[in-house]
Amino acid sequence: MMEIQIGEKLRKLWKTILLGCIEADVEVGDSPKELWDQLNSACQRIANEMKMEDIVKIKNIMDGRAAYRRLGNDPTRYRLSSEALLRRIVKERELYQINSVVDINNLISISSCNPVCAYDLNKLQGPICFTVGETGESYEGIGRGNINIENLPVFTDRYGAFGSTTSDSERAMVSMDTTKLLLCIVSFNEDVHMDKHLEMGKELLEKYARAHGIEVYKVR
Repeated sequence: MMEIQIGEKLRKLWKTILLGCIEADVEVGDSPKELWDQLNSACQRIANEMKMEDIVKIKNIMDGRAAYRRLGNDPTRYRLSSEALLRRIVKERELYQINSVVDINNLISISSCNPVCAYDLNKLQGPICFTVGETGESYEGIGRGNINIENLPVFTDRYGAFGSTTSDSERAMVSMDTTKLLLCIVSFNEDVHMDKHLEMGKELLEKYARAHGIEVYKVR
């Protein structure tokens, strides 16, 4: 099991952080029709039931935005990945079909309204720390070029930052070659439903990514 901790700098600024983590051996491929149908069904329900102004009233989104402000960021400029997904769905724009693990990641995120981060464990060197981006720090984001991660909640390993609750880096991204996965559900309010979200993630990974050797744990 990878050693993961919440950094003191982040803990002092925002105390109610909870990470729900899943490590597993996986087989990544194209999403099967059943998974894509399940994701599209969830998207359709959200599009039918939610308006744009409703998104910021969701507790998990609201608390995440408050955490961003405490860290010194404008949450309307650097959005939580979960909020960005919901906004895209409400605008009735289809989600991109990437691969089975990334699509599972998105399904958990829109269901829980928490940022969910998926990483290739073989590309990381522990220990991992969930902390705050340093002044002037940046990395190459997935499909977004250079991203300023200063004052964002970020995941770091021995080589530096590799992911955040806004946008992840190319260095640790999940690809068709990924065989070992770390999936982190990030709650800024110690989400009381975290066990439910983790169970959902475990079941989806077993069903659609042939996950085995699964370890599920929480970090406070």
